Amino acid sequence: MRSVSRRRFGQLALLAPFTLLLPREGRANLIETLLARAHLPRHANEVWVLVDDREAALSLYRGERLLERFAPISLGRSGASIMRTQGDNTTPKGEFRVNRFNWESDWHIFIGLDYPTPSHARMALESGLYTEQDYADYFAYYRRHGYPPQRTVLGGFIGIHGVGRGDPEIHASYHWTQGCVAVTDEQIERLSELIDIGTRVVIR
Repeated sequence: MRSVSRRRFGQLALLAPFTLLLPREGRANLIETLLARAHLPRHANEVWVLVDDREAALSLYRGERLLERFAPISLGRSGASIMRTQGDNTTPKGEFRVNRFNWESDWHIFIGLDYPTPSHARMALESGLYTEQDYADYFAYYRRHGYPPQRTVLGGFIGIHGVGRGDPEIHASYHWTQGCVAVTDEQIERLSELIDIGTRVVIR
């Protein structure tokens, strides 16, 4: 797994405490605030991914130009939500980055995301899911390993993957994952050709 750069981690760590100074309403809607502008490309040539819960679709863009669209896709059996907890089969909403590829996954190819992000950790602290110690431990782990902890109350191991050993007929009809985004094996192969470590992924 690729480590987060010292500069990027510094930005994450410095940003986190300032969010706690926001009014309670601002904190409660932190992810919604991020998602409100997440569909805007960072620059004209940015290659990025948009996963839309309502449309059950995954779209790949370069800037504002649509390159690929996969539909229907499958999300968690319990749908998508801003706040996810371990074992609830919910796909987390938010803005993520690709941080790993597993080419030998049971799900054909697994493209890992950096969930839970610092924004999810802050919301967990504000909602009482994280204690102050949990919050401090989150950043200590992130600093030490270069990626967020995967075994807290927020869960982890979230990514985009193929059907692999799953049932293609179920995939075509139902949301069936434990919280990941699933596409067909052919689609995950195509997606893997077009994105890389650091690619931005928006789930809304």
